[in-house]
Amino acid sequence: MKIHHFFVQKAASAEGCSKQHASRRRLPALFLLVLLASLLLTGCSGETQAEKAAKSCHWPLATASPEDTVTQLYAERFAEEVHERSGGRITVTVYPNSSLGGDRELLESCADADIPFIIQNTAPQVAFMEDLAVFDLPCVFTDTDELYARIDNKSFMHELDQVYTDGGYRLLGIADQGFRVMTTDKRITSLEDFRGQKIRTMENPYHLDFWKALGASPLPMSFSEVYIGLQQHTIDAQENPYEVIVSNRLYEQQDYVIETNHLPHLLTLITSEDFMNALSEEDRSVVLAAAEAATAYARETSLSRIEERKAIIEESGTEILTLSPELRSEMIAASEDVYEEIKASVSPALYRAYTSSAN
Repeated sequence: MKIHHFFVQKAASAEGCSKQHASRRRLPALFLLVLLASLLLTGCSGETQAEKAAKSCHWPLATASPEDTVTQLYAERFAEEVHERSGGRITVTVYPNSSLGGDRELLESCADADIPFIIQNTAPQVAFMEDLAVFDLPCVFTDTDELYARIDNKSFMHELDQVYTDGGYRLLGIADQGFRVMTTDKRITSLEDFRGQKIRTMENPYHLDFWKALGASPLPMSFSEVYIGLQQHTIDAQENPYEVIVSNRLYEQQDYVIETNHLPHLLTLITSEDFMNALSEEDRSVVLAAAEAATAYARETSLSRIEERKAIIEESGTEILTLSPELRSEMIAASEDVYEEIKASVSPALYRAYTSSAN
């Protein structure tokens, strides 16, 4: 069992792919059972665990996202690139759909190097690295070209890398699932049309404040309850990237998709600083090159998948509406307090680098 090899590698004292520190976290009971079963199965091979660890590495990569998403494709491509670039010596096994824990648990496990790699949106990371709230600034960009011109800027990346390093992580790459958009049963053509809309959001204070600023009534709700909430009219609307809207068939319960494009839905591939520092120079190079290739692939794939998902929505009869530049300007003006709130809580240099070429 692949996950067994990872934990054995952490315990081995012989030289292998890395010299890992002892885990500071208790492994989940399921992992302990898997580990015990694996030890029983491999104990009669006549080869020591240290010898096995020296020959190959098996690392898990975990996400909280379903399989049919760019997140999964990003993870799978990274695993393929690592395997190929290491000559088959390193295997990365992908565990999607919160099978190893939710976003918070994955971040904690990654920090301790119990799970070497994770891919997730930046929103849950704000609780661990406050400066990442810069990505919660609403309506900064209108398209992905503009977004990546800013994110890939050297000065911005320098500041962002430091945020992750200070948090105990290493940022390996950023891809996306496009922008977050709104679905609703009401045609939105003016700022007044947002008023009173009961919209489900993530439990993020900046997201909540943004929708309140537009006059809507945001309601944090578990994502598992969103479809039935729309069906039973507990909520009027919700916001997510196209990937999520289609994979969970949320468009079935809504008449309109409103391209608010209020936030980019970024995907970060991260590891722990301790894990990277413990790798050999050769393996560190493999990881970095694999991450770069996988990130480029994920970005390209995201663009094509968004168009495919928009076609699925339109074929169903749900209408997609694009907001006028004038309405977007009004949304930005209404969000002035949200901008000030975030500006006060993040690094001034990071804020400037992110917004310097914004509208």
